[in-house]
Amino acid sequence: MRIEIEREDDGRWIAEVPDIPGVMAYGTNRQDAVAKAEALALRIIADRIDHGETIPELDEMFAVPA
Repeated sequence: MRIEIEREDDGRWIAEVPDIPGVMAYGTNRQDAVAKAEALALRIIADRIDHGETIPELDEMFAVPA
């Protein structure tokens, strides 16, 4: 998953995962923003799996024998 990072005019950093709507996090520095965005993305993915929703981004990550 790609993470986009920008620095706001007020000095805060914002990280976003465009492939997962709603994954956007602010941090006091670049690493903080990235870590928060990664954690949020993983929570959303886990929630989708728990609810039986498909996760196209991960279809190739898991191999389940038939």
